[in-house]
Amino acid sequence: MEIATPASACRKPLIVLSLVTVLLFVGHAAVFGQKLSAKSIALDTNCHGFYEYLPDGYEQGEKAYPLLIFLHGVGELGNGGTELPKLLRNGPMKLITTGRFPAYFAVKDTTYQFIVLAPQFMHWPWPGTVYSIIDYALANYRVNKKRVYLSGISMGGGITWECVGNSAKYSNLLAAVVPVCGASRPDSTKAVAIANANLPVWATHNREDPVVTVEYTDNYISYINSFVKPPGPLARKTIFQDAGHDAWTKTYDPNYKENGLNVYEWMLLHCR
Repeated sequence: MEIATPASACRKPLIVLSLVTVLLFVGHAAVFGQKLSAKSIALDTNCHGFYEYLPDGYEQGEKAYPLLIFLHGVGELGNGGTELPKLLRNGPMKLITTGRFPAYFAVKDTTYQFIVLAPQFMHWPWPGTVYSIIDYALANYRVNKKRVYLSGISMGGGITWECVGNSAKYSNLLAAVVPVCGASRPDSTKAVAIANANLPVWATHNREDPVVTVEYTDNYISYINSFVKPPGPLARKTIFQDAGHDAWTKTYDPNYKENGLNVYEWMLLHCR
């Protein structure tokens, strides 16, 4: 799945069509203190809305926060308005709405809180759409620019690979990426771009995935780490010995850890 990215792909956000903040799951918000809002804003011709999660205390002070951008799968494509709730089915957004997304993450004696943005795409996205979202986030939120992270599932995992494989600017801007069962055909050109950027990668997949072959993840990691100048740190992968396409439930579970770290803590180990 090769996606070309012309120079014009990275656009400024379109004129705001509307700005509607809708607090969701009021009962959960009251119980769990989660701050999740739906935003009907056109960031690109292919993205007319997104969810915004802001950490406790964001409204006060001038503190900058790590940013996690989550890219959904093909089953959650939608219009960015009435169809936004599809995004709450999986990954960090599901954890947030059910009160299971930790408010704080402690890494190396430092405590962090995430801003989380989850855009909804109308059609299969190309990297330029995601670049527009990153640019919008940096311009409109108090983001720690050394700590911008990108992760996605299936289609979104594939676009995660494509984004960092097609642009040296963004592969060097991002602090770490987590592609989950990414639907992107690996090639050495993308792998070289990732290796040259020394971009930390943790990719996950199910061994018996019937939708996206595990060879995609296996080959991406192999190509990156076998480059003449391997990245530091080396790209890593976790292949779950499971059948089915859903590698994301385990990946994003805060209780699932490797070497004592869940995926969020691992991301926070890395900064630019």
